Amino acid sequence: MPATVISGKETAKTIRGELKEQVAALGKKYDGKAPGIATVLVGSRKDSQTYVRMKKKACADVGIHSFSKDLPETITQDELLEVVREFNADPSCHGILVQLPLPRHIDEETILEAISIEKDVDGFHPMNIGKLGMVGRDPLFICCTPKGCMELLERYDIPVEGKTAVVLGRSNIVGLPVAMLLKNANATVTICHSRTQNIEAVCKAADIIVAATGRAEMVKASWVKPGATIIDVGINSVDDADAPKGYRLVGDVAYDECAEVAGAITPVPGGVGPMTIAMLLQNTVEGAERTFAAEAAAAEALVAEVADGAADA
Repeated sequence: MPATVISGKETAKTIRGELKEQVAALGKKYDGKAPGIATVLVGSRKDSQTYVRMKKKACADVGIHSFSKDLPETITQDELLEVVREFNADPSCHGILVQLPLPRHIDEETILEAISIEKDVDGFHPMNIGKLGMVGRDPLFICCTPKGCMELLERYDIPVEGKTAVVLGRSNIVGLPVAMLLKNANATVTICHSRTQNIEAVCKAADIIVAATGRAEMVKASWVKPGATIIDVGINSVDDADAPKGYRLVGDVAYDECAEVAGAITPVPGGVGPMTIAMLLQNTVEGAERTFAAEAAAAEALVAEVADGAADA
């Protein structure tokens, strides 16, 4: 029986609808205030420009204010840090997205650490990553792609607790955080990488496989336990003379053959990709809501303090 197709495209559409309602409710509750996100684009990479355009459009669709800085590739690290500091200090900005990768002369870690943890909607700040890996600690934000993977599992009612999960890849952006999220959801997790021995056998024992290696169609049907769930994070282009552009996009999983064995699987494209942007929007709205609530509480406290002072006079 063919696997259930886990549609990130449809799930993200549902989430955007939920967020649009949430943003409208926040506006009513907090005197017309709306979440705001700043995007910082350095250089003229076509893929980065495309990602930023997609994120801006998604923000507009749900009512999030989006403002941006398009900077030359020659900008210095100090100049870029100053841009980040300006957005940190801007009360109308509740999230800061610095589009990666950055030019080689700029240290990405330094820039990401400079983003206020309260505005780290990408979830890349070391403090947010660190709290994700600690028992009893909750990060303010979770990395968007790993968060999207977990959201798909939840919305498709795929059990995680007590299950065996294998994560292929150990990047800071996907592999490590998604492994920590699975662990926090009480799965037994194995991280596989280029030095893992008998990787096929390890995957074959898994109830859940998250593939994030960047190797086209690496995971074959023989790697998959019947009925297992596959979350394919990879997106790779392979030559295809029959395709209009001369290539087609595939994941890290050989989809057609694995779909015949798995119980549920994400397609590429249309799987995890749309969820990444949806989670960015969700993080931004959550960050704004925390800020609005704190501002309202502070205003109430000030009113109470003034009232107490007047009563004592």
